[in-house]
Amino acid sequence: MKLAILASLLSMASAFAPANQARSTTSLSAEKSQALPFLPKPANLEGYLGDVGFDPLGVSNYVPMDYLREAELKHGRICMLAWTGWVAVDTGMRVLPVPTGWEGLDVKSAHDVLVTDAAGGGPNGPLGQLFIWISLAEMASWIGLSQMLQGSGRAPGDFGFGVEFLPKDPAKAEEMKLKELKNGRLAMLAFSGVVTQAVLYDKGFPYL
Repeated sequence: MKLAILASLLSMASAFAPANQARSTTSLSAEKSQALPFLPKPANLEGYLGDVGFDPLGVSNYVPMDYLREAELKHGRICMLAWTGWVAVDTGMRVLPVPTGWEGLDVKSAHDVLVTDAAGGGPNGPLGQLFIWISLAEMASWIGLSQMLQGSGRAPGDFGFGVEFLPKDPAKAEEMKLKELKNGRLAMLAFSGVVTQAVLYDKGFPYL
């Protein structure tokens, strides 16, 4: 009985013992993230364009990086279009000729009218078609994504569109790809901001 109690106490004490010096040194000497210098650099981001070591939640440890890069490029491209579309609706509806019943629409009122065609008295508006076309695009992109994850060699976000416009110099081509990535990241923040401003202040462009 006494031996059992002694063994239990020793095991409890060892749980609170400090880590060995070698492990502590390795942790302190690990390369730090460029974006978050107080965190270690995420190893799985290494080699990917635009890597600044930003992965505070460690998502790249659980999800394939090709999948994450595909998602980032996709959301960035959508938000670049979305910001342009949002501002175009708020400005264009006021100065361009529009169908009867669409006059005076802004980004907050245009959605319901163009989905239900309330102005024209019909059950369906032109925006209803977007569901069909987006569904087809999603199915096509998912096929490419699944093949990429199975080792097809396809680069994340590469659908073969616009490749002919890239510079022939590989270094300049990488620079253009980096510009797209950075503009997409900015657009994701910009679209979030423009939606928030439009709703909070109930004003059109420039939403101040």
